[in-house]
Amino acid sequence: MSRSPMVVRTVPALRRAIEALRARKATTALVPTMGALHDGHVSLVRLAKRRAQKVIVSIFVNPTQFAPTEDFGSYPRTWKSDVAKLAAEKVDLIWNPDVKVMYPDGFASRIVPEGPAIAGLEDRFRPHFFGGVATVVGKLFTQCRPDVAIFGEKDFQQLRVVTQMARDLDLGVRVIGSRTVRERDGLAMSSRNVYLSAEERQTATTLYRAMKESAKRLKAGDELVAAMAVGREMIESAGFVLDYFEARHAETLAPVASVKDGPVRILVAAKLGKTRLIDNIGV
Repeated sequence: MSRSPMVVRTVPALRRAIEALRARKATTALVPTMGALHDGHVSLVRLAKRRAQKVIVSIFVNPTQFAPTEDFGSYPRTWKSDVAKLAAEKVDLIWNPDVKVMYPDGFASRIVPEGPAIAGLEDRFRPHFFGGVATVVGKLFTQCRPDVAIFGEKDFQQLRVVTQMARDLDLGVRVIGSRTVRERDGLAMSSRNVYLSAEERQTATTLYRAMKESAKRLKAGDELVAAMAVGREMIESAGFVLDYFEARHAETLAPVASVKDGPVRILVAAKLGKTRLIDNIGV
């Protein structure tokens, strides 16, 4: 049976634990999560173990990145299962603060990112989101003081925002992106996939197929607008309500006119029933 990782829930306890981890100048990696861990998260932990000697996983469902109409209250919370998964991976430390630890009475500061945070993708539909993400990740970086931090590429705009923030604010953290982990049929693993009905789960694979089809056409030399229109039609015909389906520069997230403006990333967000899914692939 795997030994459970140390769990800390206060900032003083976290500081003591990190000092112990850093004994003998060990390098540390942070994997920030909101819990409800799946194989995609496990892949982040495994990458962290390859990049550093000690691994910290944070589990904190961050209320400031949810709008009042979103699913903060119903977001899946699976603590016992999460700890078991992290124990099996021999994680060294779990940072599990509650809301009052992260945002104590009188908390009045926040990070307001620009650049990739105002690219007109997620920010167009969730204008509150990246301010909440940047503030909590900035706190996690200063609390945990990791050498590297691992984020999944599924949340691609978030990865770009966090990378820019760490660089701009000289936080001393190297942000590393990890490839999206998919189910066998191509659906990107996500904690929110549990919201899908059996029928919706089958339909959800359309997002990946549509991105692949548009990417194939772009690689074959099709004009960008026409190639993207094919994927957009596939998604909407399957019953999704589409927020965006766009080809963007993979580093800046600026719009592109053709693959010659690349590297190019196709990004999508769409609702299926009550569930909002996001995904992306490189071209």
